[in-house]
Amino acid sequence: MATTIDFILPKMGESITEGTILNWLVKEGDSFVEGDILVEVGTDKVDNEVPAPFDGVMVRHLCDNGDVVEIGKPVAQIEASDGAAKDKVVPNKDSQELKKPSGLEDVQKIENVSSTSQNKTGSSDSVAQSMSKGRERVGSGKSNSVSSSYINKDLFVSPLVDKIARENHMSYEELARIPATGAEGRLRKSDVMQYLNDGRPNQFAQAVANEPDPTAYRIPQLKFDKGTGKIIKMDRMRSMIADHMVYSVHTSPHVTAYVEADLTDLVNWRNKNKAPFQEKYGERLTFTPLFVDAVAKAIKEFPNINASVDGKNIIVKENINVGMATALPSGNLIVPVVKNADQKSLQEIAADVNRMANLARENKLGGDDIKGGTFTISNVGTFGSLMGTPIINQPEVAILATGIIKKRAEVMTRDGEDSIEIRSMMMLSLSFDHRVVDGFLGGSFLRKVADNLEVAQHDDY
Repeated sequence: MATTIDFILPKMGESITEGTILNWLVKEGDSFVEGDILVEVGTDKVDNEVPAPFDGVMVRHLCDNGDVVEIGKPVAQIEASDGAAKDKVVPNKDSQELKKPSGLEDVQKIENVSSTSQNKTGSSDSVAQSMSKGRERVGSGKSNSVSSSYINKDLFVSPLVDKIARENHMSYEELARIPATGAEGRLRKSDVMQYLNDGRPNQFAQAVANEPDPTAYRIPQLKFDKGTGKIIKMDRMRSMIADHMVYSVHTSPHVTAYVEADLTDLVNWRNKNKAPFQEKYGERLTFTPLFVDAVAKAIKEFPNINASVDGKNIIVKENINVGMATALPSGNLIVPVVKNADQKSLQEIAADVNRMANLARENKLGGDDIKGGTFTISNVGTFGSLMGTPIINQPEVAILATGIIKKRAEVMTRDGEDSIEIRSMMMLSLSFDHRVVDGFLGGSFLRKVADNLEVAQHDDY
């Protein structure tokens, strides 16, 4: 006797809370065997293929292509023989904890400490925006919408508006700044769509206070002529990258420091050893593993660069996980991570780098490959750039850009005598979060990375 079971959207990474149904590979009524790919699911990081946990038949799709589904929610009903699905599928329970979708902040109940304004419940609803912590959701927790929740005294969010906000990664605080034209001050779909067409002018404005602060900065409401031409809609990943970059610049006061490194010895060492290295280990020896190794060693001497910010606290990370910005076939960027880079040999780092670079070219990186980064390297020299001013990969506090390695004439001093030699030079750029990284730490760390690259001591590989 066959049983029908809910097919649950599985966990796809530590920080991933939702996925977009991209393509159903098994149609309703079709049979499948264990391991067959049932559906392709996209997240804000990578696309994933979700396999069948056992033999069975696809009874019904519960979601269509393009639908955004929370992790742990059912996406289909599948049929399996008795016993086939035992211990392989965890039934979805309404009581399970639902994680917050990225980009849309929740509402927190904050106790009113003023005895004169305290109401009978002793609390009032207010907007609490936090990009690093989940907040308590108002309502039962059994629905994706907040149709019964007030964001502030006058704003009501319907399920339709809530859905539009999630699709565009808008916080409740931003919704509260949109002029509402509905009855009793309700926000209508047309209000939100007009706001989006206007370019989200209040996206990063300060929250509206009861009494406006005359000294507060407000974004000017300027109207620009956006021109005419071919319109290209951002794909999902490009949209996520755009939001991430704008948020990073808005959150972290960026400072960029520069230093020039003489890589002549390193270039000569690599040219001499790349063939023996590949013959010995079966791995290509590119410059990226050498950069990762130099950065990991510098972080051990300056651990405060390997951190993130949580409100008024600085979290200095225990692990040194170095990310490397990598281009995907679509032209978008992704950051695979070399875990515990300080504990690995050059051969192990090269193996990780080559494996993840190959997976990125095939668009097959997994969730574990891109999570847990604590510091990022962006090799802008790959594209011929002399240097770059990279944007910090949140929630990290610094990012290094490596420029092109270029031969040029340099004045060298040896034994008190100056001479002109042809040297291989490279510019290094470090962007850091000036809230927690000052010039001394940023400059000292950057100089140490350059020193590590200039001293090519890898003979023990």
